[in-house]
Amino acid sequence: MTTKTKRIISIVLMIIPSLMLVMSGVMKLTGAEQVVTGLTKAGLGNFITLIGAIELVSVALFLFPKTYKIGFLLLCSYLGGAMCIELAGGQPPIAAIFIAIIWISVFLRDKNMLLSSAENKV
Repeated sequence: MTTKTKRIISIVLMIIPSLMLVMSGVMKLTGAEQVVTGLTKAGLGNFITLIGAIELVSVALFLFPKTYKIGFLLLCSYLGGAMCIELAGGQPPIAAIFIAIIWISVFLRDKNMLLSSAENKV
């Protein structure tokens, strides 16, 4: 697989969970009824706006090249907490899928950066 193909796959794998998380964050900030009901049942009703803002900031940090490592750590932490709430509520852990996709995208991205910097030195 060429470096360009790996880069494209990495970008696509970054965009998929990012779009879902942006949509989720916006729904939390706008107070969508389903989100409010679900988070209130989980005991997080007072923190819905804060959670939505943290989610959007984490995605923004993840998408910017200079801050993607911080965003990666924040998103993994956020999705880990979401997975715990899903498991405690007896729901399937959908967040685990997003964690896996984000890990794969960062793995491919870091590998591409290492390869491209090594090619530039030669």
